Amino acid sequence: MNELWTYLEANWTQIRGWTLTTLWLAAVPVMAGLVLALPCGWLAHRYRWAHGPFVSAMSIVYTVPSLVMFLVLPELLGTKILDPVNVVAALTLYTFALLVRTVADGLASVPAHTLATAAAMGHTPRQRLLSVQLPLAVPVIGAGVRVAAVSNASLVSVASVVGTSQLGQLFIAGNNVGSLAPIILGLVFFVTIALAFDLIIVITTRLLTPWHKAVAS
Repeated sequence: MNELWTYLEANWTQIRGWTLTTLWLAAVPVMAGLVLALPCGWLAHRYRWAHGPFVSAMSIVYTVPSLVMFLVLPELLGTKILDPVNVVAALTLYTFALLVRTVADGLASVPAHTLATAAAMGHTPRQRLLSVQLPLAVPVIGAGVRVAAVSNASLVSVASVVGTSQLGQLFIAGNNVGSLAPIILGLVFFVTIALAFDLIIVITTRLLTPWHKAVAS
């Protein structure tokens, strides 16, 4: 324990900078991926013939190893290998690939009779989507976002292999000097970030679905 505190105190300024970088590298792709997945998930839900091919294609994207993605994207984007944009782009693709099916499944989970009732009340298809279907799909979509956020927090560490400066550098440092202190600190920081993301998403989901609390009580 003393070794951990000694290492943390001696390297606090650098670790703090890595922590801030890790936070935005993991958070921005979640938000960007969700924004992209919402319309694409709706299309996959709306046109059932496109659901299978679309979801299959996204599944293939998600299976591409992250290290390969980090190495290939600089060639496609014209960026340098150490540019954090590569990490953001890669994790956005992973988030998008994961959430397209989640959004489609969430929209499909809304009972048909609920949509029929909304139509009988004069809601247009767009109104039904925005005021009925999408809000009711929030719990399912929120569950997918939780998985994506925790996954991104973990995948960011892989970028340290190609030299991107973030908390994953603690693992490299520990391996280079043969010390467990930076490795343990890295694990603690990544787990804490993942738990923080998960808690924020859970709270946000509950705030967006106040009727769940009313039904439960």
